[in-house]
Amino acid sequence: MTESNATPLSPFYYRDNYQRLCDTVEAQYGDILGDDERALLQVFRALTFNAQCLYVRLISRTGPWFRESKLAYAELGSVTPLVDELLANGMAVTATALDAQELGKLFTRGELQQMFASLGHTKLADKPALLLAIDQLALDADATLLAIAALDSGRIVAPLGVEFTQLLQLLFFGNRRQSLTDFVLQDLGLTRYYPYALNRAQRLFSCRAALDEYLACAALGDAHYTLLDAGEQEQLPALAAQLLPMDIHFPSSERHWHRLCNNLARDLERLDERELALALYCRSNRHPARERRARILEGSGDWAGALSLCEEILASPWCEAERETAQRILPRVKRKLDGTRLSQRRDAFTQVTLALPRGSGAVEELVATHLQPQWRTVHYVENTLMNTLFGLAFWEQIFAPVPGVFHNPFQSAPADMYDSAFREKRSEAIAQRLARLRGQHLPAELAQAYQRYQHYECRWTHWRYISLELVEACTRVIPADHLLSIWERMLFDPAENRRGFPDLIALGAEAGEYCMIEVKGPGDALQDSQKRWLRYFQAQGIPAQVAWVEWRDD
Repeated sequence: MTESNATPLSPFYYRDNYQRLCDTVEAQYGDILGDDERALLQVFRALTFNAQCLYVRLISRTGPWFRESKLAYAELGSVTPLVDELLANGMAVTATALDAQELGKLFTRGELQQMFASLGHTKLADKPALLLAIDQLALDADATLLAIAALDSGRIVAPLGVEFTQLLQLLFFGNRRQSLTDFVLQDLGLTRYYPYALNRAQRLFSCRAALDEYLACAALGDAHYTLLDAGEQEQLPALAAQLLPMDIHFPSSERHWHRLCNNLARDLERLDERELALALYCRSNRHPARERRARILEGSGDWAGALSLCEEILASPWCEAERETAQRILPRVKRKLDGTRLSQRRDAFTQVTLALPRGSGAVEELVATHLQPQWRTVHYVENTLMNTLFGLAFWEQIFAPVPGVFHNPFQSAPADMYDSAFREKRSEAIAQRLARLRGQHLPAELAQAYQRYQHYECRWTHWRYISLELVEACTRVIPADHLLSIWERMLFDPAENRRGFPDLIALGAEAGEYCMIEVKGPGDALQDSQKRWLRYFQAQGIPAQVAWVEWRDD
């Protein structure tokens, strides 16, 4: 759907969406909200309609401070009585002091020069230099506000409860990435989400302690990024010391916690703080924790420890990348331990070298055009085709009502889509689906799924690039057992195995006449994810090749 045929928004869409946010969170999480948080909800609801609108406008913008004289919303009329109402009800405050940086966000360079002309800085044409000069004046709050009043007699105000709105969004969406913007996309009709089940029993945070634990992890994550942005890496060991004694008690915090441990540990490795890094990796149950531990053990000469960990990984790998890393490390540590030399696997992929004239388009498109006479059709699809077929084949399992994975109506995949536990949590349903797919006529099955679901958002399906006609053409030619083998591998590690597919799909006229082709231009190399798929294709007898391109001077 394009913006040209989007549904017109109501003039007060933002207030309606905020009201929906409040109502939904109160229904789902009213029992874990604090007294002060419930009081804020009551105060907001007691405001007049237009005051509610202005409040939502303010908290949706980058602040914290706003000039009353610059607030203009056609649907609200004069904002002065609305500002009065927000101030009277404790939903906003007026500025009593502003520093130079805050002034810089509110006023233009010309306004600042006019404001502080009497102080001798009128010739500073650069705004940062002007702000620095104002800062160095070290004016008290009264002097600053008097200077402002000389230019703009309106009030400077900030909405209160911004942190509470952030909390509402976290409780509604189940993450800190999404915001009220997601409501707007749905209101416009630009995005439609599948109507999966939502109820209180499936909520992310089971109690207030779970929410507080999540927020504590988030605060540590924010501190980590702040230190990196400030270039204060020397403070990272102290941050690690705060993490290590913590115990995580609730599933809602686990993903955030494991990611933070891994990220901080990797930064500590770069500081040569290997012991601290190793301790953090030991606390994490998320890739690449075990892989990095194996590398550290090998690098420190702990061959027995590295061997034991590699064997543990190979016995029960979390993902493809981890398994491959263990397979590379294992021969090295066995050689160090007892001199055992294991034969190294060498790739021998089917390949073709093409000498082509340099064109203006992408090299993949040039190869597709060059190969077209040899096939009925050749399509440049990269990962979009196989991911779309996977999404169509397992749509109902992806959107199955598994507890704790759907938190809001704006998800294009469950929260655990890329976790190693995705298949485990749906093992019975996926086994039944695989059995059904083996007995079905896949062209009809997937075509029906395409027609049934094409109006909904799904992280797997690429409606814009993969047409129904292409789905039908591919499933007629690609043998069902080949597709099922590919899907089995994708189910093992959805996060990693959704990428690395060859660039082109070449289709012939008869069943089995097809080939997936990875295109590499001059100087390109195969990525690890691409190699893994090519090895798998070889093992399964799935036709695939690498086309190495050389430029020809015509």
